[in-house]
Amino acid sequence: MYSSVITGAVTGIESTLCLVEVDVSKGMPAFEMVGQLGNEVREARERVKVALKNAMVEIPAIHLTVSISPADLRKEGASYDLPIAVGILVGLGVIPKENVNDTLIIGELGLNGEIKPVKGVLPIVGCAKNKGLRRCIVPKENVSEGAVFSEAPKEKGIEVIGVSTLLEVIAYLKANEETKLSLIPPAEGIDFGCSGGKEQILDFADINGQEAVRRAVEIAAAGFHHILMVGPPGSGKTMIAKRIPSILPDLSMEEGLEVSTIYSVAGMLESGNPLIMKRPFMDPHHTISEQALAGGGRIPKPGIISLAHRGVLFMDELPEFRRSTLEILRQPLEDKKIHIARTQGNFIYPADFMLVAAMNPCPCGYFPNRNQCSCSEGEVKRYLSKISGPILDRIDVTIEAPKVDIKQLAANGMNESSTEIKRRVIAARDRQLERYKGTKYQFNAELTGGDIKRFCPLGMKEQELMEQIFTHMNLSARAYHKIIKVARTIADLDGAKEIDCGHLSEAACYRMSDTKYWG
Repeated sequence: MYSSVITGAVTGIESTLCLVEVDVSKGMPAFEMVGQLGNEVREARERVKVALKNAMVEIPAIHLTVSISPADLRKEGASYDLPIAVGILVGLGVIPKENVNDTLIIGELGLNGEIKPVKGVLPIVGCAKNKGLRRCIVPKENVSEGAVFSEAPKEKGIEVIGVSTLLEVIAYLKANEETKLSLIPPAEGIDFGCSGGKEQILDFADINGQEAVRRAVEIAAAGFHHILMVGPPGSGKTMIAKRIPSILPDLSMEEGLEVSTIYSVAGMLESGNPLIMKRPFMDPHHTISEQALAGGGRIPKPGIISLAHRGVLFMDELPEFRRSTLEILRQPLEDKKIHIARTQGNFIYPADFMLVAAMNPCPCGYFPNRNQCSCSEGEVKRYLSKISGPILDRIDVTIEAPKVDIKQLAANGMNESSTEIKRRVIAARDRQLERYKGTKYQFNAELTGGDIKRFCPLGMKEQELMEQIFTHMNLSARAYHKIIKVARTIADLDGAKEIDCGHLSEAACYRMSDTKYWG
């Protein structure tokens, strides 16, 4: 007897519906599986047989053939266990064939029949909803992910059923529609307004002094510009960086789904927080490997770069990272995505993040103060050369964080809070959203090519000033455009419609440190 069950697969962060086909026939007892299967999927044979035995389902001496299509898609992971088991039960006549119509099934089986959580449930349920399926059966621990798509009214959503054991699945699928509701009611849709995780507790009010750095960070946050802070140890670079998420606008619903999908594929979604509405903040250690930063692996998964999508990637002690690791940033900083090629296929992960980097000006940290710095010129040069020109050219704002004065440290309160700064950042972002309505852009930092001239026009005086800046600072074409984009953000913070010379002059100052340290 032939049967088929719908399941899902994830490639990169894209999900695809798959069909598990099972043929039960007389002949030499066997259990064959085909369909370009990974090791974990091939091992499902033993897990399914033992789980069915422990669920009191006796498999007679028959020939079982299981095919998972499309055959040209590599199947990885243990999420195919449950659909294979259900397909066999339908083939044996234990479950009526019509009861699995328009139903997606996904889950890993334990030997005792327990259903374990799997990765990628959020995008798979989203794909099932888009394809018009009416029900998804998922592990109990993943039900909150699927509930993201169970919103009212019901005809627009999809029923998400959370199950814990194979026996529950069998009882549910054997029941009629009226009995199903009493057995396992569908998961209720989540309240998007309450989603988002823990509240941000770090506040800019805790930062004493460093007014210039605070201003540069506000500009970077308003335009989603990459920023590099250079200064001696203890000047507050890390403290400031960790407070940047507190002044960034919250994610939109579309962005939240995008970020949540990445975390679902990586298996990093919290069970009680299936929809991320706060911008991510990732701060990898400088010993991180290239693969962990970029993503990949035998079974490809998102790396730190992609986990920082729509949020902040903070790289402290930037020159301490291996140069080969830093060079990985070239493509995502420019293209907002990372492309990973493996023998089993090509994977594209989104990587639209705000790079926040911090570093000392030399190995000891005190250059150019020769009263404290003991580094030779060669040591300083070698240290700074770890940051290549192309990487430095992709950073919009570079600011020095000088040593904090004792009077500033002893000052009591009266510092601007994150709430006040965030209010200005959101106002600037609203101006950008209005300007770029109907285009692919959201922030000034995203502008490319001819669109810079279109959205950032310069008057005669401003153009003359930029020509002087270009010649005097020996800028590249990329750096020239970045100054204009930063100036546009400064104008937005000021509420100005046009960029003036004051905006351009301030933006140019944020490249002075490039000349001071790198020449």
